[in-house]
Amino acid sequence: MHSWTDTLRFAFQPVVNLRTGAVAALEILARPETGDVLAEARRDPELDGRLTVSALRAAARKETLLPLHLNVFAATLADLGGLTPLHDAVRAAGRMAWEVTLDIVPPYTHVPQRALLEAVSSLRAQGFRISADGIGDGDVPLRLLTDLSPDLVKLDASLLARPAAVRAMRTLCEELGALVAVEGVETELQCAAALSAGAQLAQGELFAPPARIPAADVYVPSLAPGPGTVPCSGPSVREFVRPAAVLPLTASAGQVRALLTGSPDVSGVLLVDQYGRPVRSVHRSRFLLSMSGRYGHALYADRPAFKLGDAPRTVGVDATAWQVLDVVAVGGRDRTSDDVAVVDGHGRCVGVVRLADLVRALAESRVEEAAGLNPLTRLPGSDAIVSEVERRICDGRAFALSWLDIDHFKQVNDGAGFAAGDELIRAVGHALQQAVLQQAVTEHARVGHIGGDDFLVLAEEEALDPLVTAVLDVPWAAGGRPVTLSLATVVCGPGSVSDHHQAAAQLAPLKKAAKALNGGSWVLGRAGLPGHEVRRGRPGPAPAGTGYATAEPRW
Repeated sequence: MHSWTDTLRFAFQPVVNLRTGAVAALEILARPETGDVLAEARRDPELDGRLTVSALRAAARKETLLPLHLNVFAATLADLGGLTPLHDAVRAAGRMAWEVTLDIVPPYTHVPQRALLEAVSSLRAQGFRISADGIGDGDVPLRLLTDLSPDLVKLDASLLARPAAVRAMRTLCEELGALVAVEGVETELQCAAALSAGAQLAQGELFAPPARIPAADVYVPSLAPGPGTVPCSGPSVREFVRPAAVLPLTASAGQVRALLTGSPDVSGVLLVDQYGRPVRSVHRSRFLLSMSGRYGHALYADRPAFKLGDAPRTVGVDATAWQVLDVVAVGGRDRTSDDVAVVDGHGRCVGVVRLADLVRALAESRVEEAAGLNPLTRLPGSDAIVSEVERRICDGRAFALSWLDIDHFKQVNDGAGFAAGDELIRAVGHALQQAVLQQAVTEHARVGHIGGDDFLVLAEEEALDPLVTAVLDVPWAAGGRPVTLSLATVVCGPGSVSDHHQAAAQLAPLKKAAKALNGGSWVLGRAGLPGHEVRRGRPGPAPAGTGYATAEPRW
């Protein structure tokens, strides 16, 4: 009688980093030649556990250095309280638990949540990483998802038709410290949508189909990040993590040499302790140069490799690309090309980042940013403000959005000339930007120039007074003629507006009220509430012929 293992084969599908185009990991998929062993495993936790161990062993036989993704049903973990045989199999294969991500697969209905969370906690304590699979097409409760606090969330490709849902999930994952992957990507359009919505990883037939032999090359379209995917503080290092080539600290120089010569794409090796924490970093070129010198092999082959390594350069998983560059800038120039190890909160290696990936991405972000700057003031335009408004709405954060312009600006141009008008616009923009910097509220305030004499300021409500004082209390003039400014602010509490269009609609009547006042004016209202507060300005009829804005903001 044949065992189910006699007809079971495994396929490998790459998990692709959308930012670098590199293969970040391999998912091992059961492919029975006959029968439906997965349906049986869904009903039989013991069988499912054995399948997971078999998948690990199948990957070990392929001698892949890549991190692995193994599937396991949620009910299996809850029923077995973890996967002790898997931990033993990982050690027997010469791998480390933190190189293995467990993709927890639906269904979740009728799964005891407390038992599941306890099992996940046990696996995480052993070093395994956790992924929540099938989100968007499964039945995982949102509360359970947050309680699981996964390292990775895998979204079904059907959500790409609902980019707001993907962006919202990206926001949630940022709070959880998780990455976002999209499964089932089949077209370049879907790939572009995934990247634009903020996904960092993806899988699907577009890149490489599941195959019996791990794919050496994958196809990744040349795509630029969509608007709003790069935060102003710099992209997160998580977006650039590549798998690390690791060996135990006790490895010999000969073992390192064998790994490097057998893997030409590996730029260096990290020597880690028993917990996966980097202790030494071995750079490919420097190491092979030492080994290839006269008597080099005879001198070093059987000696500990750590003697030819350097202290590793490390950053935390929450670092930005700019912070990585700061780390690279410290030390000798001969180490500029060294990989930087990325470590988690326990100091364990989660991968490496390469300087070339960072420089390329930061250059792209600077080009994107420059393209969105107003040529007159060099301030961001409407796209940057809209993206940040949408982000705060998705985060459920309160914010104050202000619209400022120069009173009777057409008369300024007609009377003093367009050069004086341009200079006045530049001066107002500079004053707004300086106010943000001097008040040390850079992380909470954004200034945008949306065209003509119109500016937007996005800030926390408590930051408004010093910003307004720095701008409205200045005696402005153009061509020797005094000029005043008008400011309207709408404070949006959590849930008071659903998108930036509603925020703009709430702001328009406040701007009309501010323009109806004499002198420098400031009107403040609250989204969803009637009326407004006049904080600056004198009531009275506006001077004849001046008019005032009645339209929704042009952004």
